[in-house]
Amino acid sequence: MLSYESNSKMELVSEARMRNPRPAMVVLIVANFMDLMDTTVVNVALPSIQADLRASAAAVEWLVAAYTLGLAATLVTGGRLGDLVGIRRVFLVGVVGFTAASMTATIAGGAEVLVLARALQGMFAGLMVPQVLAGVQALYPPESRAPVFGLVGFITGTASVVGPVLSGLLIDADAFGIGWRSIFVINVPVGIGLIIAAARWVPATRSMTAVRLDLPGVGFATAGVLGIVFGLIEGREHGWAWWTVLPLLAGPALLVVFVAWQRRVERTGGTPVLRIGLFADRGFSSGAVINFCLQAGLVGFFLVVTVHLQQTLGFDALHSGLVWLGLSVGALAGSAMAPRLVSSFGPIVMAVGALSFAVSMIIVVGTVAVPVIDGGLSWWRPAVLLIVGGVGMGLVIVPLFDVALATVPSVDAGAASGALSTIQQIGGSLGIAVIGGVFFATSPGGARGDAVDGLWRAVAGCVVALLLVGVAALRVHRMHRGSRSPVTTG
Repeated sequence: MLSYESNSKMELVSEARMRNPRPAMVVLIVANFMDLMDTTVVNVALPSIQADLRASAAAVEWLVAAYTLGLAATLVTGGRLGDLVGIRRVFLVGVVGFTAASMTATIAGGAEVLVLARALQGMFAGLMVPQVLAGVQALYPPESRAPVFGLVGFITGTASVVGPVLSGLLIDADAFGIGWRSIFVINVPVGIGLIIAAARWVPATRSMTAVRLDLPGVGFATAGVLGIVFGLIEGREHGWAWWTVLPLLAGPALLVVFVAWQRRVERTGGTPVLRIGLFADRGFSSGAVINFCLQAGLVGFFLVVTVHLQQTLGFDALHSGLVWLGLSVGALAGSAMAPRLVSSFGPIVMAVGALSFAVSMIIVVGTVAVPVIDGGLSWWRPAVLLIVGGVGMGLVIVPLFDVALATVPSVDAGAASGALSTIQQIGGSLGIAVIGGVFFATSPGGARGDAVDGLWRAVAGCVVALLLVGVAALRVHRMHRGSRSPVTTG
């Protein structure tokens, strides 16, 4: 779901309201699609990358976590820069950087370079993606925006379907004769086309109200999360040497400094990265927990099951990608049902969705985590089982931002939306570090029994994350029922 900060309370002024805004929106939406696809496209390719580059288990985790960390570090800054210097300029910088990083990933000769390229991809995506919603505001009058937002949401859902399948197809067909590298090189011609098109059609807009960047706040938050993720991933890999434990201890301390700094910035009339006062709102704080835990459980589940399918059960990249069609199809169905169900029954629908997803995880793992499978396992069996999980995921994702922002003052809606999006990316990064760490620590690539044990332990963490989503959703449901304030989505 796309919900990056759009600074909706600020009026965006363009050179002239374009008579035909569609070409500009096509450019922005394609860029958003490319970003969302790259968040999932690498998962199916991980075993191929690990084998080709002789990468460690820690490097495999970093290949996923680096992108989400980079994105989390620049999301809010990208939105602020769009206000300050204009949508077109920041968007072009983002696309140019993303394309260059994709080319670097294509030619990477080692895991370290590839991880760096992934981090740069995420950082430049953080500059590129916030301009999508800002572009809707700049190009369309308020009464015409709802259908455009709906289209953006649909494209967002479609990207989750295309990513794993496209990755599997490219690797299986050995597109361009370069194996797994094809999943990155495909971004290059698309990026070049976007650069040319954006220079012509995306308007140069900026906010009437200049907003100062809280760069120290961004630095404290990024360093804090990076320290925790680095310590969790590298600590396991290197026997918890002192140089891995130190950043693990420093990370929480830096986050405490970040909170204190945000309070100071807010008291002095500045614009903080994250308004700490927002967490006093029960709806927003519950929404933050839901977003964090859902992303941690989802990304962790995606990683460990994909690796298990290929390394333990011998699935090729194509069939491993096809397994996730069930989750994506179910998510689209759940997304279609969610608005009406939430309007009728309230946020309890999100709790039901989270529980459905958790049960689906357990059943799927019970299907694929079998030491000996007579006659092999067809890809469609876990795919069908994942449909239920996908429906549950859709029931959580679609109403999430509406529920979390329902009691937030409109003047804070943009900042709150941006905060939730950043929390989502941080949740994904920590999910990779914790759940992936449990998986690789328990199943080091030895006997199949060890691999199955590692999978069960890791997915248990995913299930716990989904149960926390359900608890937070029930809290929101009780709050809305007590206030008799209906929640609507659309």
